[in-house]
Amino acid sequence: MLNRFIPTAILSAAIAPAMAADATYTKDVLPIFKDRCIECHGPDSPDLHTFEADEKKFTKDKTGPRMNSYGEMIYFIGWPDAGAIMRRLDDGKSAKDGKPGNMYRQLGSNEAERQKNLAVFKAWVGEGAWFLNRWNARGDVPAVTKEQLDKLQLKY
Repeated sequence: MLNRFIPTAILSAAIAPAMAADATYTKDVLPIFKDRCIECHGPDSPDLHTFEADEKKFTKDKTGPRMNSYGEMIYFIGWPDAGAIMRRLDDGKSAKDGKPGNMYRQLGSNEAERQKNLAVFKAWVGEGAWFLNRWNARGDVPAVTKEQLDKLQLKY
């Protein structure tokens, strides 16, 4: 059994850094988005400001803010809604309370698929850049720091 585990662990350790260096929006993130997210966050969804103006209505209609382009998705990572994607897609391992984000379950039909897709998002965002902070501190969620923003990769 141990003999089977070691090669798998070595292979995983070798692939992870390569994945992090090569993850792009078009090659890695967009296919997941089209498969798992576009129904609620696609081209017919409201822009962020329209969504925020009537969030209860859109949430009731199961419609989230539009994210169907690279530029729109960046809104929810860096600015103006810093960390939003990370807070919503996180599996709970980065959260103080250990609870997964409200969209984590949408990342896959089972835990293995969710973890795989989460790893793609984390690799795309950049090593050390997966933060749950907001642009401005709110409650117990601190403001994002320059150091965190400097780690963002977000390759197109």
